[in-house]
Amino acid sequence: MLFIGAHVSAAGGVEYTPKRANEIGCNCLQIFSGSPRVWQKPKLESHNINKFFSEREKYGVLSVFTHAIYLVNLASDKSELVDKSVAALKYDMKFDAWLNGSGVIVHLGSHQGRGWEAVRVQLAVLIKEIIAASPQESTFLIENSAGQNGKIGSNLDEIRWLLDKVNSLQLGWCFDTCHAFATGYSLGGTLQAAESNNFHSESALRAIERLGLWSTLRCIHVNDSRDEFGSGRDRHANLGEGNIPQEELKYFLNNPQIKPLPLLLEVPGFDKKGPDAQNVRLLKQLLED
Repeated sequence: MLFIGAHVSAAGGVEYTPKRANEIGCNCLQIFSGSPRVWQKPKLESHNINKFFSEREKYGVLSVFTHAIYLVNLASDKSELVDKSVAALKYDMKFDAWLNGSGVIVHLGSHQGRGWEAVRVQLAVLIKEIIAASPQESTFLIENSAGQNGKIGSNLDEIRWLLDKVNSLQLGWCFDTCHAFATGYSLGGTLQAAESNNFHSESALRAIERLGLWSTLRCIHVNDSRDEFGSGRDRHANLGEGNIPQEELKYFLNNPQIKPLPLLLEVPGFDKKGPDAQNVRLLKQLLED
């Protein structure tokens, strides 16, 4: 069975999301726990959880992921921002457990020019704190970044370091195809050439293998890229409309250790309203033998 998902709107309540996912051909979904533009979160009780579980069963939704808000920066040197980030992530971890979810996907933030070495211990300490304060059923998932403005996790070695340092069964990671391409990780079987400081001398699949990251990889964000290979820019495109060669994306997605994972679309949509049935069909075509 293929696990095909997309980010869908939770407007009106999470109880409406299984139907929205089903309408575009998905059996998995990703949502925000509240508005992605503000820190304030709704009370968990404001959602109709019983209807959510009923609808999830009705529409055959196999997994539900929560995406943390983009305001989060656990690498900041501003204590107020760090405190708000930690509080938001603790809420999302409770939300994840409450929904019987599959994990909270997190952009860790930026070191803002201070460098990875200067912030890595702070990151590990904060992730440990968040996990310690969260239900055992929740999972914290680090997402790889696109290499822009000192964003943490653009280099997969950084994710490996954090996994080792935190050393928790509640910690895993999420791979984004657009972000990897923008950072300079080739998705195909051969390396591309890039005039970029972000260029890596190995493919994404080889890096994952070298770093022993397979066992903690929980899901894949499947996005095309509006920008060139190694650009360091995080701008998603609809499948087939961006710069990732489709034969490379197909090669990556059909890897035996990738294909069984939940594949989540975060594309703008052909109607500019987010992931749609056409992108879902294109994704399924890429997975055909």
